[in-house]
Amino acid sequence: MDKSPLDRALLLDFYGELLTDKQREYCDLHWNEDYSLAEIAELDGLTRQGVWDILRRAEANLRNVEEKTGLVRRYLDRREQIAEIRRQLEAMLPDNDDSRAVLRRLEGLI
Repeated sequence: MDKSPLDRALLLDFYGELLTDKQREYCDLHWNEDYSLAEIAELDGLTRQGVWDILRRAEANLRNVEEKTGLVRRYLDRREQIAEIRRQLEAMLPDNDDSRAVLRRLEGLI
């Protein structure tokens, strides 16, 4: 997994409860709410470097858990497999309400 915002957001969604409250809050503000380091630092009277250190440690912890469990990787792999099955089914099924309902149910699994 790369270090894209989506990647970090997924790590936080899957493993965020394993972080401290402060780590989880700062990660959410920075990765999901797009707060800058300075904005987060101002909230708690820290320096930008202090916020950066908390974020860096939190991300390292999240990546370490992912390396050990592989839950996010398996989730992404399964999501891609379901999307491929959906594409194949869409090509095979007639275009009617019943087929569209089945495809919507499959999309719900993604």
